[in-house]
Amino acid sequence: MNADTTGPHVVVAGGGIAGLAAAHRLAVAGHRVTLLEAGTRLGGKLLAGEIAGAPVDLGAESLLARRPEAVALARAVGLGDRLQAPATTTASVWSRGELVPMPKGHVMGVPGDAHAVDGLLSAEGVRRIGLDGELPPTEIGEDIAIGAYVAARMGHEVVDRLVEPLLGGVYAGDAYRISMKAAVPALFEAARVHPTLTAAVRAVQRAGAAAPADAAGAATGLGGSVFLGVEGGVGTLPRAVAEAIRAAGGEILTDAPVTGLRRTGATGWQVVSRDRVLTADAVVLATPAGPTAALLTEHAPAASAELGSIAYASMALVTLAFRRCDMPVLAGSGFLVPPVDGHTIKASTFSSQKWRWVADGASDLFVLRTSVGRHGEEDQVHREDADLVDASLKDLAAATGLAGRPVATTVTRWIGGLPQYPVGHLARVARVREAVAALPGLRVAGAAYDGVGIPACIASAHRAADEIIATSKRTDPGAGHSL
Repeated sequence: MNADTTGPHVVVAGGGIAGLAAAHRLAVAGHRVTLLEAGTRLGGKLLAGEIAGAPVDLGAESLLARRPEAVALARAVGLGDRLQAPATTTASVWSRGELVPMPKGHVMGVPGDAHAVDGLLSAEGVRRIGLDGELPPTEIGEDIAIGAYVAARMGHEVVDRLVEPLLGGVYAGDAYRISMKAAVPALFEAARVHPTLTAAVRAVQRAGAAAPADAAGAATGLGGSVFLGVEGGVGTLPRAVAEAIRAAGGEILTDAPVTGLRRTGATGWQVVSRDRVLTADAVVLATPAGPTAALLTEHAPAASAELGSIAYASMALVTLAFRRCDMPVLAGSGFLVPPVDGHTIKASTFSSQKWRWVADGASDLFVLRTSVGRHGEEDQVHREDADLVDASLKDLAAATGLAGRPVATTVTRWIGGLPQYPVGHLARVARVREAVAALPGLRVAGAAYDGVGIPACIASAHRAADEIIATSKRTDPGAGHSL
């Protein structure tokens, strides 16, 4: 595909990974694409950077490889030979003042065997898990909060010390409010047909063991790794996708917020961005829920109201570089922190141990990072950089014995970065999509819909793009142009 593309014109609003993936899908299918990004850079929460000369991700750092979308896109834009499995995947939980190895044999922190959590939970907590087999089946209904359900079956300690820190790393939310159907769909479906939660966990584990070897891992020659990184950082993926879009004839504009949508005729659209108006045959809104809601107020008020009610959490990443000679011996890839223990950080990743490309980029340094902030903790995220660094160092010292001072620090804030998925979220998304689908040539995509992970965002983008492509094949292409 080249710049001579003459197909229907599609405007994509939003230059995060969802918008880029949608634009890429449309461009290689022969559509003329214009991508508008409100900010000055592309990639959203994917950001590659450096600290003290060492390359590092300052945003999302890994791709879930058991889903195909992210790995396939990386390969499609020329990053296949840079995909890299973690050097280590063993992690710990910092619980009650001790670093305890993460238990084996769990599904998002829910154990299939009570003895698997010996050493992490109290004796009473372990005993309480066993009561699951004595309880009558729980009515799941159309959805249920995973924390409330697990606590009712196995006790609060499982939620507070395993489920909560794991889900907190994904959603920065509250496990007692997060939708089980949206966050852990396989376990939700199993729990609907099995009489106990233990039986449901074991069914999910059996299904995973019986599944064929991970196609994405096999295709990259990296085996069955659950997660993959990219040499140089996952943050290099947006740049590679943008280059592929331009090579396919697409146009990408930054500092170009979409401020309005207008209908033109039965199927066309005008997209307003600052002093520019673009006429398009179709539009993909890959912006966060709030901006999307504002753009849909006139055209799909019901969808706008649904999207406007989606809450977002903010978080901060504190990246620190130390001289290796100042580091204690650390085990594994990092640790999670149960919020019930009252610490500031919610996790720490030992980047130089987890990713070979980080270690190779600065062999005399040790890079690690901490994360701060959950839904409802905006005050933590907005603390001064120095305060966040000091709080991180205090927690790291208590957890690992680290006494050295960093040679460099970087604080990266993701304000309103993570949409929350409360009970009923997927039903809300279905209503939004139904309302938007009534508008010819308009689709939505992004983290607010089917999952906050990179593959899920790409999948939503491909869904939106494919629906536009299918529609364009059934109608005569318009003559969209820039005014």
